[in-house]
Amino acid sequence: MTETTQQPPTTAEPVSTEPPKAIPSTARVYGAVRDLRSLGQIATRETVAELTSLKMSVVDDRLRALVDDGKLKRLLRGVYELVEEYPSTRNISKTILEGGYVMIEITGRKDVPDVVLHLTPDEDRALAALSVGAAGQAILINSTNQHLYLATELAAKVEAQGRELKSMRDLLQGKLDSRQRDLLGFTGPEDAVFREGSKA
Repeated sequence: MTETTQQPPTTAEPVSTEPPKAIPSTARVYGAVRDLRSLGQIATRETVAELTSLKMSVVDDRLRALVDDGKLKRLLRGVYELVEEYPSTRNISKTILEGGYVMIEITGRKDVPDVVLHLTPDEDRALAALSVGAAGQAILINSTNQHLYLATELAAKVEAQGRELKSMRDLLQGKLDSRQRDLLGFTGPEDAVFREGSKA
């Protein structure tokens, strides 16, 4: 015969029905810029708005506030970059010793022990190859950024010229005869065909 014991009823902990707190828009915008930077991408107001799903006016306001706080810098109109905050730079020296050995010393920061490396010529070449790889990556990222800046500037110029051309067309539309409008491209090809047909 088995004995059963009754357990007192357990009370379940109440489940919170409140939605999780929303992340402030400033943190969302800063996080988007940081994420784009980690991917080697440029943070434009459009890409930040797309990543955060915030309205463009909110993104512009938050970007402006982050620039004022010194967390971002504005590179071009609508293009932003993180302001890097690194500890003070240490002294780094490289000495070639007798026999081809290399000594690398990294010194000069409080509360951080100095580092001294003694490398063989092969180790020095391997370290140099790694450094060249990092430098090449930095050059590639810089080149990509420069191309994006150029594309952004060109797009802005093309847009401005398009607006200027439209206003000039509107201004000249009533002042030119049909031949002048044809020469300037104000009329479509169907208008020219119609006029040629009417002459025949």
